[in-house]
Order: sequence, then C-alpha cells, then structure tokens
Amino acid sequence: MDDTGLNFHLTEEQEAFRASVRQLVEDKLAPRAAEIDEADEYPWDIDELLVRSGFAGVSYPEEHGGAGGGAVELCLLVEEISRWSAGTSLIPAVNKLGAIPVLLAGSDEQKRLVCEGITNGDHRMSYCLTEPGSGSDAGAMKSRAARDGDGWVLNGTKRFITGAGASDLYTYFAVSDPDGPKNKNITCFLLDKDMEGFELGKKEDKMGIRGSPTREVILNDVRVPDSAVVGDVHGGFGIAMRTLDFSRPTIAAQALGIAQGAFDFAVGYVNERRQFGKPIAAFQGIQFMFADMAMKIETARMAVYRAASAVDEADSNVSYWAAIAKCYASDVAMSVTTDCVQVLGGYGYVREYPVERLMRDAKITQIYEGTNQIQRVVIARQVLGKH
Repeated sequence: MDDTGLNFHLTEEQEAFRASVRQLVEDKLAPRAAEIDEADEYPWDIDELLVRSGFAGVSYPEEHGGAGGGAVELCLLVEEISRWSAGTSLIPAVNKLGAIPVLLAGSDEQKRLVCEGITNGDHRMSYCLTEPGSGSDAGAMKSRAARDGDGWVLNGTKRFITGAGASDLYTYFAVSDPDGPKNKNITCFLLDKDMEGFELGKKEDKMGIRGSPTREVILNDVRVPDSAVVGDVHGGFGIAMRTLDFSRPTIAAQALGIAQGAFDFAVGYVNERRQFGKPIAAFQGIQFMFADMAMKIETARMAVYRAASAVDEADSNVSYWAAIAKCYASDVAMSVTTDCVQVLGGYGYVREYPVERLMRDAKITQIYEGTNQIQRVVIARQVLGKH
C-alpha cells in the first residue's frame, strides 16, 4: 500500500486535549484503578466525570449534538485512560462502538438520540454481534428478526457484549431473511433495554478489563417498529463490518495505552531498584529490553494514529490500516507488559504494583473486535487479493 506525504504530528489543540485528559486521569482515575479492577464494578463516578468534563461527547458530530473531534481525538482519549485502567477506557470506546452503526447508516432522529444522549450522559451504548456459536464467522449468527405487520419480532442471544448492563441502548444484528444469501440477509436494529422481552444473561468473571461489564443479551419476542431499523433492511452485515473497521483503531489505542502505562511504571522502577550496588537500569540486559520495548511502542503509536487518520479522512484503505494497527498494537501490548512484569521480578507478579493488572488487560486486545488471526487475514487479502 503506497502512501506518501504522511504527517503524524498532532496539532496544538490535540496536544492540549491530550494534556487535559492526562491530568484528569492522573488526578481522578489513577487512585481508583486498582480498586476498580479488584471490585469489578462499573465506575459510575468516572463515567459521570467524563460527561461533566465534556470528554463523553468526543468524536460525535456537533450537528447531531456531539462535542466534535474525530477518531484521532477518541484514540487520544482512550490511550490516556488505558495507561491506568483499560476497563475504564471502554466507557468511551464501547459507547462509540455501539454508536458507529447509527452514525454510518442511521436516520437523523437516531443520530440525534445517540450523539446528544451520549454527550449529555443520558445514554450509554453497546454493540451486539457475537453469539455463542458465531464469533469470527459473524454471518453464521442465529438471531432472527421476523416481519410482523409494520414492525419486527426479534429473538436471539448475543454473548460477550461489552458494557451490557451499564448500557441502555444497543445496536443488535439479526438475520432478517433466513432463506437469503449469507451476509446479505442481516439487519441492524437500535434497541432499548426497557423493551419487553429484553433480558441480560450472566455477567462474565474476566481476567482483565475489569470494571467493564461483559454479559449476554437475550431477546425473547422483542417487538420493534420499522423506525428501529438502522440503515437498509438486509444491509446489516456491511454495517457491522464497516463498524469494526472504524472501531479497531480505538482498540489499538487502548493496547497502546496499556503498553505505555506499563513501560512508564517499569522505567521508574528500574531506575530506583538497586542490585549489586547500582540501579538495575545500569545493566545492559535491562537496557536492551527497554530499547526493544520503546521501539515497539513508538512503532505501534505510528500505526494507531495512521489508522485513526484513515478513519477521519475516509481513506478507502481504512480496513487495511485498522487491521494493521489493531493487530500490531495489541501484540505489542502483550509483549511489553510481559517484559515489564519480568523486569520487576517478584514485585511484578503481585497486585501491589500495576504491571500485572496491565498484563491481564493486554490479553483481550488480541482477541476482541476480531482476533489477531482474523486481522492477518484482512491484511493478507489486501496485499495478495482475495484468493
């Protein structure tokens, strides 16, 4: 993919935005990060703080009631929060994931409801695609949407839905023509948790991203009007795939923040920890580990913001850049956090220090929003063609 004239410098406004987010995170979130992880309870106080500070509406168009900005600003927000609490970074990340289908294909009324509601803190959103029997093969979903007069009746179960329970609005994908061609028979719906027949299943007890609920979403004869359809009937699969292209840079930013947070803590540690009469940072074996980590992190940062820029610029190759960023940054997060645990030795393995939490948080970034194996398929198809 030839691309020239790239400029990855942040504007003065973006640098100021990053600084303001970092200040809020270090003042308010950092002291709560370990507690949020331990309790595994949704941090409503931080959610409300993001609303009050104006950060909840970042990347939502102003014409629909949002705070403005784009994918770059959203990635900056998520990266900075993830340096301390990846679970909390999913508050803005998953709101946007749930909202993207509406922003891509929804009616003006739907866009206003979502953008203004998230910005004002009236609504939180989740994205319902994965099912017990369909993960990477999303087109194999079993959820059904049947025509019923001038509306629809929905049935099905979605699994591993991030934010479920905290969210009140859900973009839900279901097969609307069981006899139609695969991937051209799915429709997207905008649902409310208060609809009759809408239920939540078990809450998952996860290794990482704790404080962000992950639950099943179960529909039992949920009746919705035509106005709940997002985009075209039977056009939902394309919306789902485009949504992931637009949201993967955000997960890449989460992975980048996790890696940077662990790295920063470990740098401080090795400069203070003394063995054999000197700081362990003086030993070449440690120095080379940090040189390698720095190279990986800075390369990941370039990939993340290249992908975010592709979203903002409506680049036709956004799928390619998003897959590279998500895959590479998440592999870096796993590698860097593992090395940071190693350099802290026994202290890295105990919960008193944050690197073990960041290592646990890192793993999911290689799995959700398309496993890294799927990302490699996407990249290879772009490079080699669809054989």
